[in-house]
Amino acid sequence: MITKNVGSADRIIRIIAGLALGYAAYTSGGPAAIVLGIAGFMAFVTGLIGFCGVYKLFGINTCSVDKP
Repeated sequence: MITKNVGSADRIIRIIAGLALGYAAYTSGGPAAIVLGIAGFMAFVTGLIGFCGVYKLFGINTCSVDKP
């Protein structure tokens, strides 16, 4: 089971950033759209599920409720 390591404020920021990057990908074209789309998707998904693999790699935990 995945332990949440992304806090509430961090999750909200990630969801908003993911939506903004998704919009930027939609309005742009070429390779930039692909890069923006992938970055937006990853930010949005990590905001929804509350888990970030990069945070896990570096031992960061911004979620005050689920600290091990």
